[in-house]
Amino acid sequence: MMPLDTSFLARRQGILHVEDLALPELALMFGTPCHIYSHAALCANLRAFQAALAAHPAGARGLICYAVKVNSNLAILNLFARMGTGFDIVSGGELERVLAAGGDADKVVFSGVGKSHAEIHAALMADILCFNVESAAELERINEIAGTLGKRAPISLRVNPDVDPQTHPYIATGLKIAKFGIPIDAALALYERAARLPHLHVRGVDCHIGSQILNPAPYMEALERLLVLLDALEKRGICVEHLDLGGGLGIAYRQDETAPEISAYLAPLLDRLQGRNLKLILEPGRRLVGQAGLLLARVEYLKPGKARNFAVVDAAMNDLLRPALYGAWHEIVAVEQKTGIPAAIYDVVGPICESGDFLGKERELAIASGDLLAILSTGAYVMAMSSNYNTRPRAMEIMVQGGEAHMIRQREKTADLYALECLPPMRATPAPPAEPTAEMANETDKGIASRKQMC
Repeated sequence: MMPLDTSFLARRQGILHVEDLALPELALMFGTPCHIYSHAALCANLRAFQAALAAHPAGARGLICYAVKVNSNLAILNLFARMGTGFDIVSGGELERVLAAGGDADKVVFSGVGKSHAEIHAALMADILCFNVESAAELERINEIAGTLGKRAPISLRVNPDVDPQTHPYIATGLKIAKFGIPIDAALALYERAARLPHLHVRGVDCHIGSQILNPAPYMEALERLLVLLDALEKRGICVEHLDLGGGLGIAYRQDETAPEISAYLAPLLDRLQGRNLKLILEPGRRLVGQAGLLLARVEYLKPGKARNFAVVDAAMNDLLRPALYGAWHEIVAVEQKTGIPAAIYDVVGPICESGDFLGKERELAIASGDLLAILSTGAYVMAMSSNYNTRPRAMEIMVQGGEAHMIRQREKTADLYALECLPPMRATPAPPAEPTAEMANETDKGIASRKQMC
C-alpha cells in the first residue's frame, strides 16, 4: 500500500521545495494562488502503469488512455502523448484539446452519456479508436451518422456491472442507480443489435465503476461479471478485440491513508485475463496527476475567534472546489517552518461570499499573515473544476522540471472574464410611470365595473 506521495517535495533549511525549486521563489516569480505540477511525478506515475502492464503477458498489448477530464492542460496532455498514452474523452472539446496537444486520434476512446450529433460527427471524422456507447439511443445515432459519412463506427458498450466501488456516492458510477452505462442484464441483447447494424464495428467491452477507489476488490468483482458477458458474446459469434476496465484507482489524500500499489492492483486482473486474446485498455486519471500537483496560496488575514480561528487565504472554492463539493480532504502545510510562532487550529478559508468557501477545516498551523501555504494533492479535479465565481480570475499553472519552472497556463485577467459579453444597443431610457391622478383612478374604476358586467 502506498501512503501520501510527497517524493517530489522536500524541505531544505525548513523551506518546502518542488523538485529543485523553493516555493517562496515560485511565489515571487508567478504570484499566488498558483497551481504547481511536478514533471518528475507525472512521468513516474505513468511509467508505473506502463511497467506493470509490460511485465505481464496479458498486459503486453495494453493501452493507457489518460482521463482528460481530470486535468486537461495541454502541457500535461502533450507530455503523456509523447510517452505513448491514449486518451479517454467525454466531450468534443476534449477531443480538440487532445489533437491540439499532439495526441493520436486512433488512441482515443470517447465516453459520456450525452454525445451530441456534432461531437459524434467530429470523432468519426478524426477516426478515433472507439466510442464507449452508453444507451440504445446513442447506438442508433452513431450508426445513422456513420452511415451518412460512409464509415463504420468502432464501438464498445459501457456495461454497468452493478458493483459497489466503496467510494463517495457522487463518484460511484457502476451501480444500477447510476446514469452511466448499459445494465449488464441488457447488454447481450444490445450487442446483438449492434452487430446487425450496418455502420457499426463492435470492437470491445467497456466498464467504469467509479472514482477514488482504494480497495481493488470491486475491480475483480466487475471483471468476473464482464467475463461472463464476453463468453456469451463469443457463443453468439461476436468476438471483441479489447476489454476496457476504465479507471478510478484512488490516491492517498491524508497522511494516514494508503492506496493500492499499481502493480498490486493490476496483477490479479492480468492473471485472470491470461490466455484470452484481448487488448486491455485502462483509463487512469487521478492516479496519474493527483499527487503530482499542489496549490500555492498566501495568508491574507488571521481571524481569531471564540468558536473558531480562521486563516483567510487568497485561494478560494473557485480555485479548489472539492472540499465544498464533496467534503474532500487535502493536506495543508506551511511552506516555511518558523520558530517563535505558536501553532493554532485554523479553518483555512477563502474570500468568496459563501459559507462553503473553505479549503480545510481544523488544521494545526504555525503561521502569520503573509505566509505561504501549500495545499497538497491538487493535480486532479481541481483546475479542471475551477470557476470564475465572484468574478475571480482563475489561477496560473506552472510545471516544474528539475530546477526550471515553465508557465503552462497564464493567469487570467479580470477583463478576460467579460471579454465575450456584449451590451445590447442603447435606447432611450423608458420614462417612469406617471403618478396616478383622480381622473385616472376614476377611469380604472369604470373599467373594473365594465369587466364585472361582462362576466
